Amino acid sequence: MQSSQLDFFPILMQLLLVVAFVAGIIIISGKLGPKRSSKIKDQNFECGIESVGNARIPFSVKYFLVAILFVLFDVEVIFLYPWAINFKELGIEGMVKMIVFMLLLLVGFFYIIKKKALEWE
Repeated sequence: MQSSQLDFFPILMQLLLVVAFVAGIIIISGKLGPKRSSKIKDQNFECGIESVGNARIPFSVKYFLVAILFVLFDVEVIFLYPWAINFKELGIEGMVKMIVFMLLLLVGFFYIIKKKALEWE
């Protein structure tokens, strides 16, 4: 299978269109939007609740651990999609490799459960 540079032309055109659209929207919004500012407009606003106190309070490490574990297992699940698409072409060798992959994934998952990394205090 050979590809020429002409095969990538639609991708290049779409990329240029997206960049031009985003740049155009930014420029238009900067020139057409209202320019009035006031003390009330410049205040922080979050979900209709006025800000009280310092926003720099420390988060628990558990919060970040759960977030990292979610991303880790989510990315590992992404590897299942190409395997499922090419299942017939991979044959028994692909099946064995995926079983090993899933076993390693389950070992990591059970390790996390044993260490109680997903339990909140």
